[in-house]
Amino acid sequence: MPPRPLPNPFGVPLAKPVDEVPAGTLTTLRHKARGCRACPLWRYGTQTVFGQGPAAAQVMLIGEQPGLHEDREGVPFVGPAGQLLDRALGEAGLDRSALYLTNTVKHFKYETRGTAKLHKRANAAEQAACRMWLAAELLRVKPKLVVGLGAMAAQTMFGNAFRITRERGVWRPLGEGAQGLATWHPSAVLRMPEEQKRHAAFGELVADLRAVAGALEEWA
Repeated sequence: MPPRPLPNPFGVPLAKPVDEVPAGTLTTLRHKARGCRACPLWRYGTQTVFGQGPAAAQVMLIGEQPGLHEDREGVPFVGPAGQLLDRALGEAGLDRSALYLTNTVKHFKYETRGTAKLHKRANAAEQAACRMWLAAELLRVKPKLVVGLGAMAAQTMFGNAFRITRERGVWRPLGEGAQGLATWHPSAVLRMPEEQKRHAAFGELVADLRAVAGALEEWA
């Protein structure tokens, strides 16, 4: 049996506890997050990229961190990975406008090479500093189904031992009646060098999202 998430003092379905959760509605939280200085990443990004979607969404998709396009527009999943995600959602029969989409980390982290800004993974301390915002989103939205896209989100939900390659697509209890699973991040699919592997991973992403759509029908 897979390990259950660690107990969290706020009842938030995260494997890694948080010390505090900011108060307020999603609109208030979004405003507060704009001024967050809990880690150095605010110096990188153009703006905080907070979650987007209905306040009472039954499904929350959690990605890893914003990229260049998200940083410019202030909206999650609007770049190439977001376009691939939209395609996968469409094939799975899920309406993006009915979902709440967010990221584990809310600022774009990058390194410069010439004039280019290249994505750089947020470190453990930066992820920990941003976890309070994700916890607040989970508490406000109270999704019944939570999908972790990529290793960072999956490990935030299920612990550091979780591996997408061997545990993706498996439902796990998250407390408060919620269920969660993890699957490929669209950007990971795009980075795969071989077309055959990209095609297979995209198929697995769609299959996992179809499982979400099926679970939604059971809730209805």
